Amino acid sequence: MQKIAIEHDFTVPVERAYAFLSEHENLSTLFPAKVTRVKDGDDGTRNGVGSVRKLQIAILPPFEETNTKVVENELVEYRITKGSPLRDHQGRMTFSARPDGGSHLRYEIEFRAVVPGLDAIVAKALKRDIAKGLAKVDHLA
Repeated sequence: MQKIAIEHDFTVPVERAYAFLSEHENLSTLFPAKVTRVKDGDDGTRNGVGSVRKLQIAILPPFEETNTKVVENELVEYRITKGSPLRDHQGRMTFSARPDGGSHLRYEIEFRAVVPGLDAIVAKALKRDIAKGLAKVDHLA
């Protein structure tokens, strides 16, 4: 099982960081993927519990992620629900306000792969791509 955790501070307030990163289509900032909305949340919100996004990375088969827990301006939890060689995948973005008016994100992902060694390769790529993408959020949010 691979587990990664990335911590990042933003200059924008938690409401702006959360609004940007909870919007499915904006996740293409963090991942080298085309991200499209499949379904809005079961509670009638765009990105709430039950909302689904499809990610297409280059020529690889697409896969879907579903939000499983959402607390506005605090938390987004999701898991891969369709089409991936990764198993037991869970992602968690935890947002908090900083005393200086900025915000903090702790992004945790855990998963395993059906192909031996693939999980380590994916973990390395995720760490690199997410860190690079998070650096852009202050300017985009």
